[in-house]
Amino acid sequence: MVGSGSGSGLRGWVPRVVLCLGLLAGLTSIGKAAPATLSAAEARHLLARTGFSPTQPEVEALTGQGAPSAVAELVERAQASRPAHPAPAFVAEPPPIPLNLLKTREEQVAANQQQFREGLAIKTWWVREMLETRTPLAERMTLFWHSHFATSQQKVIRSQPMWVQHQLLRTHALGNFRTLLHAVARDPAMLVYLDGANSRKEAPNENFAREVMELFTLGEATRSAEGLGGYTEQDIQQAARAFTGWSVDRRDFSFQARPAFHDAGSKTVLGRSGAFDGDAVLDVLLEQPAAARLVVGKLWKEFVSPAPQGAAEQREFDAAAKRFRDSGYDTAVALRALLLTDAFWSTGNRGSLIKSPVELVVGTVRQFGFGATELVPFVLKSSQLGQNLLAPPNVKGWPGYTEWINATTLLERRRFTEQLFRAVELKGESSAPPIAFGPSGQVGPGMNMGAGSEMAAGGMRPMQQMREEFGAETGGRGSNRQALALLGRDGILRVGQGMAKITFDPDARLAGYGGHADRVPTDEVRQRLEQALLPVPATQAIPAGTVGVAYLRALTLDP
Repeated sequence: MVGSGSGSGLRGWVPRVVLCLGLLAGLTSIGKAAPATLSAAEARHLLARTGFSPTQPEVEALTGQGAPSAVAELVERAQASRPAHPAPAFVAEPPPIPLNLLKTREEQVAANQQQFREGLAIKTWWVREMLETRTPLAERMTLFWHSHFATSQQKVIRSQPMWVQHQLLRTHALGNFRTLLHAVARDPAMLVYLDGANSRKEAPNENFAREVMELFTLGEATRSAEGLGGYTEQDIQQAARAFTGWSVDRRDFSFQARPAFHDAGSKTVLGRSGAFDGDAVLDVLLEQPAAARLVVGKLWKEFVSPAPQGAAEQREFDAAAKRFRDSGYDTAVALRALLLTDAFWSTGNRGSLIKSPVELVVGTVRQFGFGATELVPFVLKSSQLGQNLLAPPNVKGWPGYTEWINATTLLERRRFTEQLFRAVELKGESSAPPIAFGPSGQVGPGMNMGAGSEMAAGGMRPMQQMREEFGAETGGRGSNRQALALLGRDGILRVGQGMAKITFDPDARLAGYGGHADRVPTDEVRQRLEQALLPVPATQAIPAGTVGVAYLRALTLDP
């Protein structure tokens, strides 16, 4: 049942199993409108849904505020957010020589490996931003658009256009969707990913025209047969003509319009006719009410529940979609509307969203203040759990919800939180030595690894799996040579100057909940820790005498 991915049985079963692992977002009262004064539990729910597992000080800072003002402040701060860390060094370097101009196979392999390393640098930079940001909502929305406008470096290959696209999504994360859509249509990474860069009037490529209707604006459900309403295959073909001539300068991967390749003739799209270019077609699509409903539907699934249930929730959804469209597609308007619905604050929708791997990994590290000398292990752990940044599974992005869970990832999620706490618990110190995790979940200080494996915070995998997951960044299934771009000759992943060192200060973190690392928690402290980690009451009693980090670890293992 775990691997089936959907269905009423799985929907009922998965939450019961994974709630205790901190994989789902929080709980309060049924049918309750946005509270005038946030309780601690309500503040935690809001912060968990709009960011990554909040710390106790973050919860306390929001407690007592009114929901409308708290939501407005979260959105406004996210809109004003800017990256806290400088861009990776390669961003300032000249664009690399195009592969087709390199003379030897060895030069091409080396260039591909360099692009992979630079892609990993982007991922690591982004994880650092998510871990250290003061505006988690900005990162959540950037991640949301990364899945909506899914683009993979496995096909784009070049790291610089992937960086440019990431900055585009970040800049417009809580801005205007119309502006973002037009910019994405001209984005070099998207033009390469959906084959628009070579589309010309003699042979229009339909990929972007199809996906901009099916996935980015109108939705697959609005497609219909000729004469039955909605958009048709003919609409896609006509729209494809409008996007011809939008290309990429291969020297520096910038956008380039090629008028000689553009079809300047009349087109008819969704009943509208004219000598449309790509921008005009996008405006025609945004005239359709379905566009607002598609985006708000995805935002609902991201922040409220898997889908509106019942007439009352459907009315709230309809109202939010109308406000979004009436605002001229202001994403902040849509998000504020959703976060102030009765549905958002309803008990029935608490604990209904399964965290993505990035949310789980980043949230766990943020909430308890784990430190690391290198962040690559957390990047790789997220990928191992099913979310490889810069490499969505396809143009549909990550499906999310129960698709995050199968027999393997469920166990790996449990293992990840267990190992983080166990490493410190076994050492008996607040600062653990470099650690690596064995193939069956063993953990130990300074554990050595065999050849053909990789070190990550939560898993040691054979070369074949690493090749498939990470080596394929440069296209295809990947090769041992590509995978070894990150590995030394001994098969051990080199992260900076050595293995990552995980640190944790249990005294400081437990003190935030009124507890102590060397004492059995009081009833009040147990309640606080349980509420911080579990969206529902624990199902198993923790043995008497359990203290400190061991108590935290036991909570994460509650079935």
